[in-house]
Amino acid sequence: SEGGRTEERERGAMARGLRRRGLLVLLSVLLLLLSGFPLSLCGPKKKAPPAARKEDIPFIRCQVCEKIAYQLHHQVKKEEAQISPKKVSELQIIEIAENVCNLKKEEADWLLRIDIVEKGDALELVEQETEGHCNSECKTIERACQEVMGYSDTDVAEFIYTSKPSLDSLVKFLCDDLSKSCLTKPPPVPKDRAPGEPFAPKSSKDAEMEKILRSMEVTYLHI
Repeated sequence: SEGGRTEERERGAMARGLRRRGLLVLLSVLLLLLSGFPLSLCGPKKKAPPAARKEDIPFIRCQVCEKIAYQLHHQVKKEEAQISPKKVSELQIIEIAENVCNLKKEEADWLLRIDIVEKGDALELVEQETEGHCNSECKTIERACQEVMGYSDTDVAEFIYTSKPSLDSLVKFLCDDLSKSCLTKPPPVPKDRAPGEPFAPKSSKDAEMEKILRSMEVTYLHI
């Protein structure tokens, strides 16, 4: 009966929720053990997670948009090379576009290699050689990325799939036509703007550990 099926779906959803909560606890403990952090020092006080500085977004919006376009173009080309001679499907491109601004996804790892540097009355996004710890600058770039993409991921994916644009054409489509992020010059940065944190590179151990944990989480959630 319909009532029975509904009850079965609810039980399934509850079971999945419990598994996910259990995974989060397991991953937290594993992270502490692998990092060598003594569990006895885990007290009730927790440092607040870094938050985006929304006031900085107008100064970097256009640059972020251009980097999104580059990442979409680069990641689709990379996927094409990996599955050749097969062709990348529109659904695969949509998945890249959906994840490119989500730090929980591999497609957004590029966000961890960007430092915001103040130069005169402007902010400049400077790419680093290694990934860094995600501080408020990293969160600010992620937030700007999400604002640029908005609900346009499927539109961008369709354009890439049907038009196979050059990088310049994709930048124009995303940053001028669609999001309008680069139509106007960014305003000057106020002289009293508080400087952001310095870029803090991750150790190779930390970077590898995070990738392992993310892989475990993805595997578990697909059980």
